Amino acid sequence: MSPSVVKASYWSPSDDFPAIEIDSNLFTHLFCAFADLDSDLNEITIAESNQSDFKDFTRTVQRENYEVKTLLSIGGGNANKDAFASMASSSYGRKSFILSTISIARSYGFDGLDLDWEYPRNAAEMSDFAELLKEWRYAVQGEAYSSELPVLILTATVYYSSNYNGVVYPVKFISELLDWVNIKAYDFYGPGCTEVTGPPAALYLQSDGPSGDSGVKDWIDAGLPAEKAVLGFPYYGWAWTLADPKNHGYYVDTTGPAISDDGEISYSQLKTWIVDNKATTVHDNIVIGDYCYAGTTWIGYDSEESIVTKVIYAKQKGLLGYFSWQVGGDDKSELSSAASDAWDNTEKE
Repeated sequence: MSPSVVKASYWSPSDDFPAIEIDSNLFTHLFCAFADLDSDLNEITIAESNQSDFKDFTRTVQRENYEVKTLLSIGGGNANKDAFASMASSSYGRKSFILSTISIARSYGFDGLDLDWEYPRNAAEMSDFAELLKEWRYAVQGEAYSSELPVLILTATVYYSSNYNGVVYPVKFISELLDWVNIKAYDFYGPGCTEVTGPPAALYLQSDGPSGDSGVKDWIDAGLPAEKAVLGFPYYGWAWTLADPKNHGYYVDTTGPAISDDGEISYSQLKTWIVDNKATTVHDNIVIGDYCYAGTTWIGYDSEESIVTKVIYAKQKGLLGYFSWQVGGDDKSELSSAASDAWDNTEKE
């Protein structure tokens, strides 16, 4: 049975932010990321360096909040797309994958499984994705019956729109077979994919560009029930080097990333950078996003104000909830606290 609300975040093992530091009272669900896919065996694996973190994750986060549910997330943005496509294309591959996910989820104490396949690239892969979901749902229900344990939660992280580069997700099967989908409504702009600045996670755009609202509408228009949609937002920003420091708004020329090799900077690091560099900060209440700049460095991100607005949007649109990537990027739970409070204090339309 699907939950009444999802207040979620992902966590990835880090020396800077161990799982014990998560304030699990702010969440209903926490994702542990990522398990990998062995392309030869079509089975999921967990890196040796992460074994203890993953095995202890559920027990650790349930110390403060026994009711929080944990899910093992598989894949991620850096995963091998070909490996997932190959696995899903054969009944043998799907079976091996499914059995391994259930085995590891149970042995590590997770309450569910999340598939972060970014993203099926053509009609054949979308069809195989649907077949995988059908067999996965059947398998987890059968395993729960035989083990007399609760049915494992099944979710997937999906593209912001139901249409990925002209290929439509199998929305009917997703709606029927998954408990919910995490809509990745961020990374719209970044130095790795755009040569100009832009709002990385805009909720609204005045043009035809990507936005959280347009993506949610696409999914719902395609048949996804609003109560199966969970809106995502980032706890990090993207930093560019401005071509001209006098031009520091949206859609201005850049010469590449700033701050780090790829331009990524966590929210907590960003707050320190703003103070240290006496940066100018701007909140755009039209697109619902923030940026800051100092010298030739320009950073787009989501502030507390932006995230509160997005959570209110999700609640008023009748969505199931929200998720963030990732909890370790927060600044002393500032964003997670604001999000949780906003959800609790907002009425549905």
